[in-house]
Amino acid sequence: MDLPLVTIYSDGACDPNPGPGGWAALLRSGGVEKEICGGEKETTNNRMELTAALRALQALNRPCQVEFYTDSEYLRRGITEWMSRWRARGWKRKEGKLANVDLWQALDQEIGRHQVHWHWVKGHAGNPDNERVDRLAVQAILR
Repeated sequence: MDLPLVTIYSDGACDPNPGPGGWAALLRSGGVEKEICGGEKETTNNRMELTAALRALQALNRPCQVEFYTDSEYLRRGITEWMSRWRARGWKRKEGKLANVDLWQALDQEIGRHQVHWHWVKGHAGNPDNERVDRLAVQAILR
């Protein structure tokens, strides 16, 4: 079965950290683009990065092939390197409690619906789509 191809860029922001935060994602498929964003009054940058990815994947109404771009090593490495060990340990780190476990578990469930390829992009380095979601996330803090 051929899955539709979707490209996603996501970002999270917090100012100060912890403090008010915002998240944003850009979803692109064919010639269609969709921006989504939101925020929380008291949060962390890492929670906003995870929330952006989660909301973007939840916005897909059917299984997709996803090219996912993030400037968050925490998000990308958490999913591609660490998550399987956390899951095997009952959602704990070797050292104990796992931060943001609610979001990691929700992401794990959403990722299972799709074929996701994760890409890291350097933040604030001129990538137009990464800069776009960064601006949207910062704007979401103010709302």
